[in-house]
Amino acid sequence: MLAVDTGVVEEWLSEFKTLPEASISSYAASLKDKTALISSLYKVIQDPQSELLEPVCHQLFEFYRSGEEQLLRFTLHFLPELMWCYLAVSASRDLQSSGCIEALLRGVYNLEIVDKEGHNKVLSFTIPSLSKPSVYHEPSSFGSIALTEGALSQHGLSRVVYSGPHPQREMLTAQNRFEVLTFLLLCYNAALSYMPAVSLQSLCQICSRICVCGYPRQQVRKYKGVNSRIPVSSEFMVQMLTGIYYAFYNGEWDLARKAMDDILYRAQLELYPEPLLVANAIKASLPQGAMKSNKEGTRCIQVEITPTSSRISRNAVTSMSIRGHRWKRHGEKTGDENVTESV
Repeated sequence: MLAVDTGVVEEWLSEFKTLPEASISSYAASLKDKTALISSLYKVIQDPQSELLEPVCHQLFEFYRSGEEQLLRFTLHFLPELMWCYLAVSASRDLQSSGCIEALLRGVYNLEIVDKEGHNKVLSFTIPSLSKPSVYHEPSSFGSIALTEGALSQHGLSRVVYSGPHPQREMLTAQNRFEVLTFLLLCYNAALSYMPAVSLQSLCQICSRICVCGYPRQQVRKYKGVNSRIPVSSEFMVQMLTGIYYAFYNGEWDLARKAMDDILYRAQLELYPEPLLVANAIKASLPQGAMKSNKEGTRCIQVEITPTSSRISRNAVTSMSIRGHRWKRHGEKTGDENVTESV
């Protein structure tokens, strides 16, 4: 680590301690533009033996619990790199080198699982119904749905999935490690729209490394430093795919494609059905050709927009269609009778 980087980080550490309360908001808003500082902090985090690692982790935790939204997001910015460094050191069984990183991850987790009053949070997720339009689909694209008694009884009902309450953790062990990391990655994904390009790049790179280290593909990717296999859970891989799917359409096409291929590779080896399903669904939904450049800025996902005018399915059964059906049958019968009489 260069002396210039050390000086930038030390200045940052001392600056926040002497900052008056009234200046915190403006200071927090300016952090995302300090590229030299961000680059130096990445170098500190990537060096487990750095003397600055412990004070940096302590300051990032202070940012997170300050209550200032911009400071909280600044800490989340480094979450993928912190996870990788913790898992890499854990794989080498040198847990003392990752003590401050583990304390930071555990502290962020314990803050996130409770509300402002200190009560455990219970998160809820509503699974959309295919019978109602969304930004991802139109009900008409699935064709006509038979109006059976079972379908009518389920019409308009939404399934809600609950997560939590999550227990407080005093230490990370092999048994609870990925439960904590999965929840942290869920928090990171909830703030994806605020993450800069360097954070998305870090996410894609660490996803690839976690999935291929210790396997033959590591030689293809030419990853060095960690040769041990890193255990990973199915739920954690699904959260990785969530972030990677966002990175595809926000300037990191090439890295995201490589990360998705590596997650799919690991999921096949582990026989994990959930990440296999999600990864293959993402792969099938991608455009046929790659983006011209992965640096052209934010991309949008093409979706079918519901027309403003009302639209009635051709197969919809209405009172008008029933009357029309009766009139048609009646007309056909009258025509046949006229033909018979004329003969």
